[in-house]
Order: sequence, then C-alpha cells, then structure tokens
Amino acid sequence: MIFDWLIPTLLVAVLALALIGMVRRVRLWRAGQPEPVHFFGGLMAMPGRYLKDLHHVVERDKYMSRTHVATAGGFVLSMVLVLAVHLFGLQAQWLSWALLGALVLMTIGASFVYYRRRNPPSRLSKGPWMRLPKSLLTFSLTFIVLTLPTAGLLPEHFGNGLISAILAFGVIIGLGELVFGMAWGGPMKHAFAGALHLAFHRRPERFGGGRSTGLKALNLEQRTLGVEKPRDFKWNQLLGFDACVQCGKCEAMCPAFAAGQPLNPKKLIQDMVVGLAGGSDAKYAGSPYPGKEVGCAKGGSDQVITNGLVSDETLWSCTTCRACVEECPMMIEHVDAIVDMRRFLTLEKGATPNKGAEVLENLIVTDNPNGFNPNQRMNWAADQNLPQMKDVQQADVLFWISDGAFDMRSQRILRAFVKVLKNANVNFAILGDEELDSGDLARRLGDDATFQRLAKRNIATLSRYKFKQLVTTDPHAFHCLKNEYPDFYPEGQAADYEVLHHTTFINQLVKHQKIALTAFKAERVTYHDPCYLGRYNGEYDSPRELLAELGIELVEMERSGFRSRCCGGGGGAPITDIPGERRIADMRMDDIRATGAELVAVGCQQCTAMLEGVVEPRPEVKDIAEIVAESLVEQVELHSQPIEFDPNESLPISA
Repeated sequence: MIFDWLIPTLLVAVLALALIGMVRRVRLWRAGQPEPVHFFGGLMAMPGRYLKDLHHVVERDKYMSRTHVATAGGFVLSMVLVLAVHLFGLQAQWLSWALLGALVLMTIGASFVYYRRRNPPSRLSKGPWMRLPKSLLTFSLTFIVLTLPTAGLLPEHFGNGLISAILAFGVIIGLGELVFGMAWGGPMKHAFAGALHLAFHRRPERFGGGRSTGLKALNLEQRTLGVEKPRDFKWNQLLGFDACVQCGKCEAMCPAFAAGQPLNPKKLIQDMVVGLAGGSDAKYAGSPYPGKEVGCAKGGSDQVITNGLVSDETLWSCTTCRACVEECPMMIEHVDAIVDMRRFLTLEKGATPNKGAEVLENLIVTDNPNGFNPNQRMNWAADQNLPQMKDVQQADVLFWISDGAFDMRSQRILRAFVKVLKNANVNFAILGDEELDSGDLARRLGDDATFQRLAKRNIATLSRYKFKQLVTTDPHAFHCLKNEYPDFYPEGQAADYEVLHHTTFINQLVKHQKIALTAFKAERVTYHDPCYLGRYNGEYDSPRELLAELGIELVEMERSGFRSRCCGGGGGAPITDIPGERRIADMRMDDIRATGAELVAVGCQQCTAMLEGVVEPRPEVKDIAEIVAESLVEQVELHSQPIEFDPNESLPISA
C-alpha cells in the first residue's frame, strides 16, 4: 500500500524541515541581548508552568480552557503516538487504540474551536487563525482513518486511489500547518515559542503563585540606553513576543485602546515580531491601532523601532496599568517592552512629549514633578506637630508622605491618615524635608538615571534611621519602595523594614482592635482598585475588609479586582497627554455610575485626582483614610500607655 512508505516519508520530511525552522527561529531570538537563564532548570519547570500557571490564566474562560486542554493535549499525545505507530511502525494494538483515543479527544476540542471561530469577537485576529480549526480537524480526522487498520477496525489494505489521494492530501495539510508551521510561522508558531518562553521567562518569579512587577534596572554604563532597535531587547523578550497567540485579551482590557488612543497591546507585540523577523505588518489580521491603518509598519532587527515600525505616540499612550500583562494567557510582559523603548526616547533622544521634559527637569532640580520648593514639603502639616526622624532617630512606623505634600486635595488624605495614626497612638515619625520623590514618575517616563539617583539618595536617608514599618498613602511610591528600591541597596545590605499601603495598615489596626469605628452612613458605595495596589501588588482584600468593618456593603463594578479599569493616571499618561476619542477617567466614572453608587472609595491619591477631574454630576470620591477618619471613635483611655512592638508581630501592640 502507498501509505506503507508515504506516511513515514512525509513525517521524516516535515520533522526535518521543522527542525531547520526551529533553528532559524532560535537564531532570530538569539540576536537579542544576553540574558542569563537556567537552561535545564527552565526546561524541567516548563511542563508545570504550562499546566498550572498558564492554565490558571486560561481557566478564567472556562470554555476556552477546556477546549484548549482537549485540543492541545490531544494533539501532543497524538503526535507522539503517530510517530510510534506510523513512523517507527510499532504494531502493538493498544498503541493504535491509544492513538485513536487521543485523536478523538483532539477532534472534540477542535470542533469547539471551529464553533467559537464561526462568529469570533472583534479582539481575535482573523486571517490564518480562521483556518487553524480546519487544519486541526484535518489532521485528527485523517490520522483517525489511517489508524483504523492498525487498530483492526478496517482491513489492512483498504481504499482505492481516490481515497488514498484524499488521505495523502490530509496528511500534508495537517502536518504542514501543525508541525511545519509551528517552526516556520503561522498560527501554531505560538506552541513552539510559547513552550520555550515559559521555560526561559524573563520573570521566573511569576510562576508558582509568585509576583514580579518591578521594572528591571537599567545599566547606565551600556552603549545604548534603552531599546533603540529590536535586537536591543533581551533575547528572551524577543522569544516572548513570538509566543503571542493573538487572542486579543490584552486589547480588550487596555484602557488606552478603549479610549481611542493609538495603542493596541496585541498589535504592538506583533509589530515587535515584524521587527524581529523583518518585513511589514501587511499580513496582520487583527485590530489596528485606533486611528492608524494596517500595512504601514515596516522594520528589521537593525532598524530603529520608531522609524517606521512603532510611533512615539503609541509608546506614550500606555498607562503602565498591567491589565494587558494580567490577562495574557502566554504571560508576555508588554509593559517592560514599552518602558524599555521609552528609556531610549527619553535618555538618548530627549523626546519625552508635552510636559514630560519639564517634569523630568523639575525632578532633577527640585525633587518633585511640579517644581515646588522642596522646603515646602511639610507646609501642609504646620499645625500637626509631627515628629521627624532626624529628631527622634527611631520609631515603630515611618510615614512616607510622597508627592501628596504639594497637592491641596491629597493633603486632606494625608491629614486623615495622620488622624488615624494618632487615634491609634501609633509611634510614628516622618522624614520631613529629607524625603525626596520616590522616582516613580521618572522611571515610567523612561528616565532611569533620575530614578536611580533619587532611589539611592532615599535609601541612604532611610538607612540612617531605625523603624519596623514604612507606610504610605501613595500606591506608586509603595510599589517603588517595596519592589524596585531593593535593586539599589549597597551590596550586602537589604531593607530591614516592611513596606505597607495605608489601607493594609489601617485594616491591621482594626483587626488588632487598636481603633474603633462607627458605621459609615452611605446608601450605596463602590470601590475602585488602583492598578499599583491591585495588579502590581495583589492587594485587593484589605480595602474591602476595611470598608466592611465600617458597615459598608460594596456594590462592585463589572470591572473590579484584577480586572479593574485604570483611572488613566499611571505611567505619566496625564503628562504625555496623548489625545484619544475619550478620557480614560470618564470611562471609569461611567463604570462607577453604572453601579448607582453615591460614593466611590479609593486608595490612591492619583486615582482620586483623576476621578474628581470628571465633570459633575458624578458620585463623590473619597480616600479610604478619609472615610475611616470620619468614623473614628475617640479612644483616649484605651491608649493611655505608649505602643510598643512585639518582635514576633508586624503590628504595634499596647504595652
């Protein structure tokens, strides 16, 4: 029979060509900058990362999760057994029956993929992706027929010339798409690149339930600061771009895309693939950047990215909210790539748009983005009689004021939190004029040089004093101090204090009965999750627990928790101010209005400013510290003695 030699020949030929394609693809990735990885450890960890961490994200869509398990699992098992039965000719009937089982499983999964693709959502790329379920079905059904004789369900030499020709064609189509295309390009490319991406991920800390959100430190001594050309990315970043499945979940969550700004995270990643391999985006079959046509992006690994591949406006539209990263089933790091490219624009070209250059200059000269006299940092607290570290040298808690010190609305939040601290009789102090800007804004705008200078100076100041907890009302400063400052401590030193957000700290005070609260009177309240508190640091529970203690029954927005919509205030977006069709803050306020809430509780000064900037009528906006301060019960008798720390606890307890 013709298949006695044709199938093995086709399998060997396709596998050989696939191997050549894989080597070619690896060479493209390796054109990037060096990045050390644990080679064998990563390969050993890959199956677990695939089955657990990746599917933890995919599982959010139950339909696609089960479909993917059936389709991908069936294909992998089928391919192994196809080689055993049809290439190596192993005649054990149980192998043929196992192969049939795997192929049936794959067929069921592929059928659901086909059904989903009949009327796909706009976020899904079309084009070659529309033929993928047909290719999957062609592969599985063809090999089912070919395996029936070896399983004893059909005569060994069945079929006429026409049937043989049809089956041969099916083998070529199936192997061509699923094996050859996996290495050379096409919808299945993600299977090869995705597996290696999980093995050699730039942030291995994300696996096993971990969290890694701090930006990687920039080496200020390198030849080119930031990413100018695709080959300036780390090699495993290029690998990550190639792993994209073009599902568009990042696109659906991106606030800039929804606002009509010229950013689509999926399109950005595909443009990076164009830069990796060379060519244009003419064959891209997904949603374009709002206001821009497909087919205009051209590039190569040695071409400057912003010279025809990606526009500056696209890079400056990002709010760095990490909604794209949180949703990506392949765990691609979009924000890292955007900030890397911003670093080149800022540090090498001085091309920060609109007020960006002025703000960075202010940070350099006055240590705050608005250029206020740094000696005015404590004017808001002139009547507060706050102890300063330079006077007391040590305290249980250091209150990090952040840039709210220069903003009248944020000063109300600071005063409210001070009221809470005093009511709980917490032994706290502030840095006063010694505190500098955390550097968050400089870093998101790409000025890592200014960020590192501020970080090192602040670390030197913090190292002079003794305290056990650092608490701030600013999630952006909280993120920097907790997740990014550790990279800049002198060798052999590390922070010996805990960094907390004020909602977490107040919630702990309530749990340890250090403050008493009356019920807060409000009929309908919703809570807005700040990006830098939630997605960046995983703190979703404390604010909600605290509001529950106040007798508030929250009305959650449709997009809340890890899917909360950004207010539009992060990543320097209000400063770069790239125009769109709508303001992100207006869209978020529409989410709030949809709940019917009369009050929105917030845990971020920047979010408060952005939401209060929405034209009225709108619900009232209050920081949780303000809500708690209004509900405090005076407890002078309870705290007649000073508070000290139990060495086994992170909270102050009464003596």
